[in-house]
Amino acid sequence: MATILSVASGKGGVGKSMVVSNLGLLLSRKGKKVILVDLDIGGANLHILFGMFHPPSTLTDFLTNRIKNLEEIAHPINPPSHLRLIPGTGETLITSNLQHAKKKRLIRHLQQLDADVVIVDVGAGTSYHTLDFFLLADYYLAVATPDPTSVLDLYRFIKLAAIRKVLTGFLARDPVSEALLTKDFHSVAEVLEAVGRTSESGVALAQEALRDFQPALILNRMGPKARINTLQLQHLLKQYVGTTLTVAGNIPEDPQVHHSILKYLPVIDLAPTCPAAQAFQDLGENIFSLISQPKHREEEGFAEPRKMRA
Repeated sequence: MATILSVASGKGGVGKSMVVSNLGLLLSRKGKKVILVDLDIGGANLHILFGMFHPPSTLTDFLTNRIKNLEEIAHPINPPSHLRLIPGTGETLITSNLQHAKKKRLIRHLQQLDADVVIVDVGAGTSYHTLDFFLLADYYLAVATPDPTSVLDLYRFIKLAAIRKVLTGFLARDPVSEALLTKDFHSVAEVLEAVGRTSESGVALAQEALRDFQPALILNRMGPKARINTLQLQHLLKQYVGTTLTVAGNIPEDPQVHHSILKYLPVIDLAPTCPAAQAFQDLGENIFSLISQPKHREEEGFAEPRKMRA
């Protein structure tokens, strides 16, 4: 069973797909069979970063049942590489607005992919689809830039993801309380209070679902004068969400990244000695060490992640 990494951001334009493309290539070069999945529903563009302008098949074919097996749309990148890509969707109103049953089928097939590592490129925003795609993973990665609005949006995203995780984790064992999903909560504390009123054992179940929710932060476009108060962000998440945020890597501002995008190549391919590529090498080592540990995913419901080492 593959180890699943989900990569998300609070807002678009922070370089999330660029991070996914480089990280996937790095892990494949270490001998891992890697599948990249573009789940940025409505804004899929990961295939473009590899120069795949007209994929022969995409998630649209799977979601509309023209193709039954998700493996069939996992296209090799520079064969005989260990890297494959499942291009995203969003070409029609139906695929841009997934029905719940289609989403559950997609998640089930993602968890059954024949790979060592599956990296899910999650769309920006905080829709239920985005949050659920983020939470299906074993490990969570969040990308932000030094822009204050990026940091604020990331805080909101992680807070809402934590709330969603508590609710789905609790309801997986207590479906009688499904009405909680229709309520609007502003903090994890509000969720725990509502769960406690619903079920005597509910708080313990909800806390168990949240226990290992510890996203790792990837800081992108870090310039010499960049100021990002990660300690403040960590403090806010610990105080209001109850989760810990570690920093997995820092990617510096580097003109070679822009050039690599124009050339449709990951920067580690185009300019392997540039500062950004070297930073990606460090990030890749961190992630490779992390996923090499034994894992234990629950058989049903969303996957329970493990803690990421600081």
